[in-house]
Formats: sequence, C-alpha cells, structure tokens
Amino acid sequence: MTRLEVAAQIRKIGIVPAVRVCSLEDGLFAAYELAHAGIAIMEVACREPGALAVIAAIAKRSDGMIVGAGEVTDAASARQCLEAGAKFITSPAFDPDVVKTAREAEVVAIPGALSPTEVLGAWRAGGDFVKIFPCAQVGGPRYIHALKRPYPDVPLIASGGVNQQTAADFIHAGASVLGIGAALISHESIHLRQTHRIRELSRRFLNIVSTTREEIAATKADVKE
Repeated sequence: MTRLEVAAQIRKIGIVPAVRVCSLEDGLFAAYELAHAGIAIMEVACREPGALAVIAAIAKRSDGMIVGAGEVTDAASARQCLEAGAKFITSPAFDPDVVKTAREAEVVAIPGALSPTEVLGAWRAGGDFVKIFPCAQVGGPRYIHALKRPYPDVPLIASGGVNQQTAADFIHAGASVLGIGAALISHESIHLRQTHRIRELSRRFLNIVSTTREEIAATKADVKE
C-alpha cells in the first residue's frame, strides 16, 4: 500500500491500537485477532524487546494488516522500523528528523504534539496526522476541541486516556482517529489469548466510531437545511 492508501485506511477505520508485545508469538496473535475483528491496523511499541522481528513478521502477512512502529523518538530507530516493514511511524513527541525519515521513505508520519505550537510545527513538517499525547491529562476532549478551532484542517489523533467512556467525546470534539492501548488490547488479553475479549472490545470501539461519525454527519446535514 502507498502512503496515501495507508493514511486513508487509518482515517476510515478511525482506530490505531497501540500494542506492547514481548514475543513474536504474542505479536502474531494480536495482529490476527485485530484483523479478524475488523481493525486491520496495529502499532507495535518499538522499544519492547523483539519489536523489530514482530513488525517484520506482521508486514509479511497477506491479510491486509497494516503494521506500524510506535514510540519512535529518533531517526535511527525510525530507519530500523522502516527496514523491518513498518507502514507508519508514530512518536510521543515532535522530532523533525523522524518525520523527515518517514516522509523520505514514503511512509505515513504521525508525530506527537501537545501545545498549539507543536501541533503547527508537526503539521508543517509533513505529518500525515498529529497525535495529541497525553490527551486526557491536559483536558481530554475539551483540549481537542480547543485545538480544532485554530487548526480545523489538521487531522488529530487523540491518544492517552481513550476508553469506552471517552471515545465518542473525543470524536465529537474533532479527533479524526483514536489511539487506544490497553483499553482495547491489553497485555493480559494477549498473554492469556483472550480472543473473545479482544474481538468484543474491537466491536464496541468500531461501533462507537461509526455511530458517532453518523451523528456528526446528521447534525451537519440538519444545519445545512
């Protein structure tokens, strides 16, 4: 898939699961369950042991799973993840060199940001999305809403504190995508091979995204009328 196709798929699904795995077997299990639950996207924390092997193995799958690298904080790490097959690179903060490395490889760049200044810098540097992290600790949905006023065209990913109770609020506030960790796929659910738990939570979050987007579209249509 091209960079634009990957970005479009991320927007369409509206969820990027952030996964921490300690073995290749755990990584493949998580990827399989997410893909079969309808979320064919998975961000692997690159700082975990064996993360590159997990990324490489998932990248070779033929089921359409899009694998990316998370917690990338320098260009050297970004290059390693890209060589392993990562289709997107996410960071907890904004590092221009990481964004540049991803864009030169024609791979989706998702820099992290918090302040309005960082959001603008990350967007102008070439970020395909800008991840607001940690989101809940600085106001949650209200903060996303505040950022969308000056930056209506910047696609924001809400990350940090997204759960079943807050997901709809983040989308209503203007988040294009939700970054979800343990609230969707925890280390325990992977370790214990809890297929039903992962698929049920995936179903719930997908339903929240689709239902909330439909509500927003209906409201906009009513306003136009």
